[in-house]
Amino acid sequence: MTRRLFVFEQPDSFVARAVGEPGSRAFYLQARQGRAVVTVGLEKAQVSALAQRVGELLIAMNAAPESVAAPPTDNDAAGPVVELFRVGVLALAWDPDTTSLMVEARPIDEAGEYSEVPDEDPDGPDLLRVRLSPSEAGRFATSAAALVQAGRPTCPFCGEPLDPSGHFCVRMNGNPN
Repeated sequence: MTRRLFVFEQPDSFVARAVGEPGSRAFYLQARQGRAVVTVGLEKAQVSALAQRVGELLIAMNAAPESVAAPPTDNDAAGPVVELFRVGVLALAWDPDTTSLMVEARPIDEAGEYSEVPDEDPDGPDLLRVRLSPSEAGRFATSAAALVQAGRPTCPFCGEPLDPSGHFCVRMNGNPN
């Protein structure tokens, strides 16, 4: 299949979202620019790591916005959610010429590996690339971190997520709480 490149130089929105009930949520990233919408699936841990690294990169580049605009609303995400590919690798880069942050998402190939290929390679993996201003990146990091935290409450003893029916707590010698 021919490689698909999805490049958003000035996105109207770039959001992390989840569908489903806590404990059974599916996470995704969605970029929208005009009528173009691209949605890619990923794991909760990837959303958490991306939010953290975006915030750290902004601080390291002295580009952290002093205040972050209001978090995205549900209007910032377009539906229905159609996952174009499952993210295997996320990459961040800082462009000092435009003082912007680049986010790239790629799948892992069938062999379970990630290969670096030029954009012009028609046989490379699909790619989502989004350029964000520092304020857009700060807004993304804040809302993505809040999304991750909005899941199930954690056990006060072991830190694992609690299901409505309780869970097997190793710190309580296996007693459900």
